[in-house]
Amino acid sequence: MWVHFVHYGLHFLFPIIIAYMYSPGNWKRVYLILLSTMLIDLDHLLANPIFDPNRCSIGFHPLHSYFAIVVYFLMLFTKKTRILGIGLLFHILTDYLDCFLRS
Repeated sequence: MWVHFVHYGLHFLFPIIIAYMYSPGNWKRVYLILLSTMLIDLDHLLANPIFDPNRCSIGFHPLHSYFAIVVYFLMLFTKKTRILGIGLLFHILTDYLDCFLRS
C-alpha cells in the first residue's frame, strides 16, 4: 500500500512543489503542465497486458524508452520546452523508483 502512496504522491503532489519552485507567481499553470506530462503513460495501452504490476516501464514502453529519455533531457536546454522536459524526466524518475520499490 505504501508503494502506491509514494508512487502517486510523486506523480500528483510533489509536482506542486516543483511548480512553485519553478514559477511561484504562476505555479498553478506550471502544475497543470507537469500533470499533463503523465500523458506519456498512454504508451501503456500498446502493451499486452496493458498493466503488469511486475513490469518496469523504463525501457519497455516507447515513451519510457532510453531514446525518449534523451529527448526529454534535451528539452531542458530550450526555454519553451524546459518545463515539459522537467515534468517528463520527473515522471521517468518516479517510474524508475517504482521499479525498485516493487521488487
